[in-house]
Amino acid sequence: MVFDDPATAFRTALVRRFAFAALALTFGAAPGLPARARAEEPSFLLAESPAYRVSVENVTAKVGTHAVMHAILRPKAGFRILKGYENRIARFSSADDGVTFDEKMVRGHLENDSLVFDIGVTPTKPGSHPINGVFRVGYIQGDSDLSMVSLPLIANVTGTE
Repeated sequence: MVFDDPATAFRTALVRRFAFAALALTFGAAPGLPARARAEEPSFLLAESPAYRVSVENVTAKVGTHAVMHAILRPKAGFRILKGYENRIARFSSADDGVTFDEKMVRGHLENDSLVFDIGVTPTKPGSHPINGVFRVGYIQGDSDLSMVSLPLIANVTGTE
């Protein structure tokens, strides 16, 4: 089926541009566009949303020793946490299988007008291990604009001997 509608052609071109921009941000391939932040950079550069500032503490622990990584989402001015939503992090993975996670999903709790997530991790081998996951959180803007967003969790767990 072929669509000759000008609106469809415009949307197709727009989707292609967004796809190229997403690839360029992911792989840092386009000049003039910022490369995606790496886990070694400060956590405040790792994930941004219109509503939240994301802060993640990288963790260092002896191999086989349990540790807790803290991820904190603070609402920006004009935004509030959607308290009735099941704010959570899930889909944890380690790039090199160097980390095990206590749970498949971690719910956030409210603390000082912030969402706090306590992620149980255990390094399984020495070295630095990039990990990631997906925040799924809600926010309120103004009096009634409710939104739910997905944000990346990107951090490092370092195993020592």
